Amino acid sequence: MESDGGKTIFEKIIDREIPAEILMEDEQCIVIRDINPGAPVHALIIPKQKIARLSEARANDISILGHLLLTAQQFAKRQELRDGFRVVINNGPHAGETVPHLHAHLLAGKPMIWPPC
Repeated sequence: MESDGGKTIFEKIIDREIPAEILMEDEQCIVIRDINPGAPVHALIIPKQKIARLSEARANDISILGHLLLTAQQFAKRQELRDGFRVVINNGPHAGETVPHLHAHLLAGKPMIWPPC
């Protein structure tokens, strides 16, 4: 969802225009608690560089894409998620994408089933 100013909700969170529970942050990514959790631990790992969705990433985005996954790993270590965790990236409305700003969901704290639907 984009606002009238063209910024997504994630850009507004990154710019501190709206509040969010920030769990971790570095120069490239921000990790926030999901406001509608699907698991006891549900964090969103959001690159500060906006890429609308994974299908629109380019070869020169390789560094931020790798950093996104390493940030998920670091967050899981900090949370001591020894029993495992799941990382999900939704791409497009049929996949559940609601914000056109690439981000990963990290879910943990309960047994996960496969397939997830």
